[in-house]
Amino acid sequence: MDRSIRLTLIILLLIIVLIFGLVVGRQVLLVGNDEPSPAPELSEINAYVYDQGRELADFQLVNEHGETVTRESLRGQWTFAFVGYTNCPDICPAAMANLRRTDNLLPDDLPQPEFLLITADPEHDTPERLREYVQFFGDDFHGLTGDLETLRQLARSLNAAFTHREVDGELLVDHSGHFALINPEGEMTAVLQPPHNPEDLVKAYREIYEWARDNHPRASQS
Repeated sequence: MDRSIRLTLIILLLIIVLIFGLVVGRQVLLVGNDEPSPAPELSEINAYVYDQGRELADFQLVNEHGETVTRESLRGQWTFAFVGYTNCPDICPAAMANLRRTDNLLPDDLPQPEFLLITADPEHDTPERLREYVQFFGDDFHGLTGDLETLRQLARSLNAAFTHREVDGELLVDHSGHFALINPEGEMTAVLQPPHNPEDLVKAYREIYEWARDNHPRASQS
């Protein structure tokens, strides 16, 4: 075989090998890109995100309208949940005001979440009392009340806790102060610790939503 022809064939073979290697390499990269990216790191704004959503305790409670609410009722929308009570003298009014400010700051390009007060004082927080309280903060605010132990178990699954004590004949409730972000699958996906800054809450919500949309599509839809 003529030397120039042989050289040409060798060059063509090398080109084919190179192209094949590029194609294989591209496929490897594409497969690698299918791996979920880690949860966003937001500790600088007191937000902590789970790589996988945490299942909530099963429950049956009633909302501010006296309607039955279960774990399945939380599916289909994003929810900021907070454990507190309507007679709370300090933490709850400030927390609810921060949530209302967050609600007002949310841009239209994000799914609009709901805001849920889970009472730690069901003896006094009747549906009527909850309705009066949450309506002050906005149409997207709701409340849950019912059996004390069921409420305690739900709070625990949201990394929250509460205890009752009596001081001078008055009931006081000590409770957690964080917000839990629940995704549209009805799972807790993040904990937002105080102090709460509404601008930071909006930033955290955007980053968590966009991460969930890109990595867990079912858990981001609303």
